Amino acid sequence: MTEVFIYDHVRTPRGRGKKDGALHEVPSVRLAAKTLKAIRDRNGLDTATVDDIIMGCVDPVMDAGAVIPKAAAFEAGYSTRAPGMQISRFCASGLDAVNFAAGKIAQGADDIVIAGGVESMSRVGLGMSGGAWFMDPSVNFPAYFMPQGVSADLIATKYGFSRTDVDAYAVESQKRAGHAWAQGWFDRSVVPVKDQNGLTILDKDEHMRPGTDMQALASLNPSFQMPGEMGGFEAVGIQAHPEIERINYVHHAGNSSGIVDGAGVVLLGSKAGGESMGLKPRARIKAFANIGSDPALMLTGPVDVTEKLLKRTGMRLADIDLFELNEAFAAVVLRYMQAFDIDHDTINVNGGAIAMGHPLGATGAMILGTVLDELERRDLNTALVTLCIGAGMGTATVIERV
Repeated sequence: MTEVFIYDHVRTPRGRGKKDGALHEVPSVRLAAKTLKAIRDRNGLDTATVDDIIMGCVDPVMDAGAVIPKAAAFEAGYSTRAPGMQISRFCASGLDAVNFAAGKIAQGADDIVIAGGVESMSRVGLGMSGGAWFMDPSVNFPAYFMPQGVSADLIATKYGFSRTDVDAYAVESQKRAGHAWAQGWFDRSVVPVKDQNGLTILDKDEHMRPGTDMQALASLNPSFQMPGEMGGFEAVGIQAHPEIERINYVHHAGNSSGIVDGAGVVLLGSKAGGESMGLKPRARIKAFANIGSDPALMLTGPVDVTEKLLKRTGMRLADIDLFELNEAFAAVVLRYMQAFDIDHDTINVNGGAIAMGHPLGATGAMILGTVLDELERRDLNTALVTLCIGAGMGTATVIERV
């Protein structure tokens, strides 16, 4: 199989996913186009030789509909020879776009692919695309459907994470993200979003609150107690896990991922494809995997897919220098650390979605880029990137520096 290399990556800042957020005025297609322009310009790409543009988008409707990567390529001034496609695996869509591209390159079908994702959550609300998973009883009964926040609280209850535990994790995420921005560690890869007059709209992640402390978080009420208790979803969780007598509700807006707008892309290619454009590889895609997991716990897929990936590759946890796990909810990361006995010093070292936000379709590509930059900064070699996924799934990718 052909080796697959990562040549570059870029992302936009994340804007608050509300009508008063800085990026609300920027449609999804333009967010995506800004990353396509940046990856082209900083690498001198001949876009006529780009074999595909693959982007994740969880809710591809309204502004984000109609094969948004191809639309973004038009907006970015790419050659009409560059095709595009969009995919969705919920929160892992951006990473799966990278993995899908890597598979095509490894098989010899493509030489240069741009992969990533986009989501404008201020313009296209969460769940706007609908779906049988949460609307059709014949589907959601066997899936033990419940809001993800209730599943996160179920995880916290089952594995013994208290309100103090999840709040402390959230405070540390904010602290790490604030420190990374202050040190300029994101400057290389974050491209400012500008308006049509060239004025900067946003050049830094807008959702962060680096001054957050335990006292501030203690004042927040649990977000998912009402749907759990009044909506009947706690009973669903207990039906799936009868060892739980009642759910302890610990998650709220301050220790859950932020709703934000943003886009990110990764430039991948074969050795021959990179050489043809004079590109120097930064890393290789070593392996990737997907898995289905417990649909009621829903968000423990990263544990299962990591076990699967390590087994398939013959790797050990000790072979991984850094871990990057999307901070959908604090308990997701705490469970991962607990399951593998991972020290916090090696996972999400520059904060995560609790601090900076989670633009659903883009996050996977963004955090892959984040950990690649950090491998280079620390002169380390190998990282594992993974995300939990709605309906109980997990996706993971291992990258190695070259």
